Amino acid sequence: MTKKLYVGNLSYETTEATLSELFTGIGEVQSVVLITDRMSGRSKGFAFVEMADDTKAQEAIDQLNEREVDGRAIKVAEARPKRDDRGSGGGRRRDRW
Repeated sequence: MTKKLYVGNLSYETTEATLSELFTGIGEVQSVVLITDRMSGRSKGFAFVEMADDTKAQEAIDQLNEREVDGRAIKVAEARPKRDDRGSGGGRRRDRW
């Protein structure tokens, strides 16, 4: 079963290839997605890595959390489920101008 990991505090120079190589050293990587700004294309400083095995994913968390990559101590944790913020409205109605 695959497990998705959150990887944060990334340097803007860190690439998907760098992360793939780093995590592949621990176990099989299914995917790496570096989150970028839509307008500039620049990294937002975090990514998601999907690993093939739950045990290897936990090893990756244990071994790589706080490890220095491209001059930054990265954060590695199990990814939380995606929130659905649509329709929340933020307590303010847009039809009242």
